[in-house]
Amino acid sequence: MATTSDIRNGLCLEYNHDIFTVVEFLHVKPGKGPAFVRTKMKSLTNGKILDNTFPAGHKISTVRVERRKYQYLYNDDMGYHFMENETYEQVAIEKKMLDKPELLKEGMAIEILFHAEKEIPLTIDMPQYETYEITYTEPGQKGNTATNASKPATIETGAEIKVPLFINEGDKIKVDTRSSSYVERVK
Repeated sequence: MATTSDIRNGLCLEYNHDIFTVVEFLHVKPGKGPAFVRTKMKSLTNGKILDNTFPAGHKISTVRVERRKYQYLYNDDMGYHFMENETYEQVAIEKKMLDKPELLKEGMAIEILFHAEKEIPLTIDMPQYETYEITYTEPGQKGNTATNASKPATIETGAEIKVPLFINEGDKIKVDTRSSSYVERVK
């Protein structure tokens, strides 16, 4: 059993018969009254965000988790298939567990968070930035970098994102996988 003094970002804990990860926390010591810890937690089963306040010294039940590196292989009606690089063990994961499945590309290295005792996958962490090739977009306009205008573009996985006007088909771009947004053009 841990206490609220052990709360930190990324900590997995069991609360209300669900498994949550701490996204943000703030230890508050008001001038009058007891201290408390204000948290923002994300459910690993359904993805919902929960704001909760724990009194200082409150006992919390932590969950032991393991991060393992996997490689994305393919998807079919059974789910999305990943392979561990060392043991070649494969695991299939349902689409609802993925935040942005349209950004997965073949061979991409990801991390899967497993519940250590039950050996069940909890969530998938994609790399923060990934490079993709533009497969379709309207022709670019050279020198059009002064404005902040954008146009839709389709990347190699079939996902559509907004890119600046100077991007052309065949260009490689860096995409932020958390927000599905354009970061920069890659040479």
